[in-house]
Amino acid sequence: MSVSLHLTRRAAAALLAPAVLVALAGCGGDGGDRGAAPPGTERAAQPPAPAAGAVDVLPGMPPVLDPKDLYSADRPGALSPVVKDFPSRVYVPNTGSRTVSVIDPQTYKVVETIDVGDQPQHVVPSWDLKTLWVNNNRGHTLTPIDPGTGKAGKAVPVHDPYNLYFTPDGKHAVVMASLDRQLVFRDPHTMKIKKTEPVSCYGVNHADFSIDGRYFIVSCEFSGELLKVDTLKMKVVAQRKLPLKGAMPQDVKISPDGSTFYIADMMAHGMWVLDGDTFAEPKLLSTGKGCHGLYVSRDSKEMYVSNRGEGTVSVFDFGRKKVAKKWRLPDGGSPDMGGVSADGKVLWLSGRYDSEVYAIDTRTGAQLARIKVGSGPHGLAVYPQPGRYSLGHTGVFR
Repeated sequence: MSVSLHLTRRAAAALLAPAVLVALAGCGGDGGDRGAAPPGTERAAQPPAPAAGAVDVLPGMPPVLDPKDLYSADRPGALSPVVKDFPSRVYVPNTGSRTVSVIDPQTYKVVETIDVGDQPQHVVPSWDLKTLWVNNNRGHTLTPIDPGTGKAGKAVPVHDPYNLYFTPDGKHAVVMASLDRQLVFRDPHTMKIKKTEPVSCYGVNHADFSIDGRYFIVSCEFSGELLKVDTLKMKVVAQRKLPLKGAMPQDVKISPDGSTFYIADMMAHGMWVLDGDTFAEPKLLSTGKGCHGLYVSRDSKEMYVSNRGEGTVSVFDFGRKKVAKKWRLPDGGSPDMGGVSADGKVLWLSGRYDSEVYAIDTRTGAQLARIKVGSGPHGLAVYPQPGRYSLGHTGVFR
């Protein structure tokens, strides 16, 4: 039986003046020894308060620049001053090899292999954009990588870090402790536990935040459920079973206008379309076998959907609310997680079961490269990317 607790609808939205466009580089999730924040993670000055009529956001969250487009800060080449001098790289966690393969996107070559912990699942940009965290799920650690130098730092003990997110105000890291059945809110500097929220579903793994940042939707892959979590209270406020036996929800992504959440489901072979505010029963939209990862284009008009079970990518049109086209990898494959290049021209996806990475032209769908990496490549991160701050995963920027 589903439970649906309604959170207050978001405030009426209006466009903010261009003067609000500011670059932010505040508090985030840089790694370090317990009890001490590592160098370079000082909190920046708070952004200006939202103008009259703007979205009423979570306290401390940067203002929404354009309520009609949450991704307006993610335009091609719009790099924050924090990341503009970082070398462009693709970081690939290899779950079976205990390594991260580092690819130069200009040459399509692996230029370095970094040893990390057991079962690295995702490479996650910190809220302040300064650090990449490698989630070593079975090694129970997070390995920080400096994206300026490409060097790994001292691993931080964190139990069961399957995936990692950051609250929109930058105050907390949120560890998706899949096997522990917990959402663990931690200090984004030291990773010390601030609050542990037990969950009754199985396999918490992916999430995305509402337009105002006041709640987020979490997928539970092993029990086919969704959670709604109050960000400020750090508490699950609603839980819903998906209306399909054997459902296995994966990636979660909110629409540019903030009205709709899309949840990939690899057993339903499509995306669940959910109104996050009402948390009413979602509808299923078919995309392809093994629907898995969701990535918004740099113009916010389309979303790339990886279909791991059939070696394809569906291109979803936000305006028409339908799949407009489908690209097929010429030699098959298992496209999984990834991200879009800073200029928006290339979609990078890991080949989960084929020890390879795919580079796909976002204008034509043509495969540009197929690169051999370690065993079980999973949540790769393209870095740097445009945006003011990161909400985590393989790079969810606003």
